[in-house]
Amino acid sequence: MIIKRVDSTNKEFQELVKYLDADLAERDGDDHAFFHQFNKIDMLKNCVVVFIDDKAAACGAFKPFTEEEGAVEIKRMYTDPQYRKQGLASRTLTELEQWAKELGYEKCTLETGIKQPEAIALYEKSNYRRIPNYGPYIGVEESVCFSKLI
Repeated sequence: MIIKRVDSTNKEFQELVKYLDADLAERDGDDHAFFHQFNKIDMLKNCVVVFIDDKAAACGAFKPFTEEEGAVEIKRMYTDPQYRKQGLASRTLTELEQWAKELGYEKCTLETGIKQPEAIALYEKSNYRRIPNYGPYIGVEESVCFSKLI
C-alpha cells in the first residue's frame, strides 16, 4: 500500500471521484443535485490517494472549514468496491487527519448522508461524534454531521 498526498489536479484522484459521484447519484436519487453542489473538487489542495499494486484504490480530501477557525472539512471519501473491507477508508481518514494536524488544524468536521451507512460506521469507529448539522445541511434530514478533535 502506498499513500500519496496530492491535490485535486491528480488524475487518479479525479477518476476515483467520478466513481464516487456515480455511487452517490444512485444512492441519493432525486437529492443528488442538492448535495453535489457542495462537492466541487477544483480547489482542493489537500487530497490523498491510496494505491494497491499501483492501482488507485481509495481517496479523500480536506479543505479549511469556513465556519470554524482551526478546523478542516473532510470531503470526497471513497474506496473502490473491489478494495473495500480492507481498512483503506480508515487509513485514508487517518492520513487526512495527520496532514491536517501537521498544518496546525485542531479539528475535523464532515457531512455524510443517511443513505451511506458504511460511512457513518467508519466515522463512528474513528471516534467522530455527531454534531448538529451545519451550514447548508441545517434542516436537511438526509444529512448527518460529525466532528473530531485531532
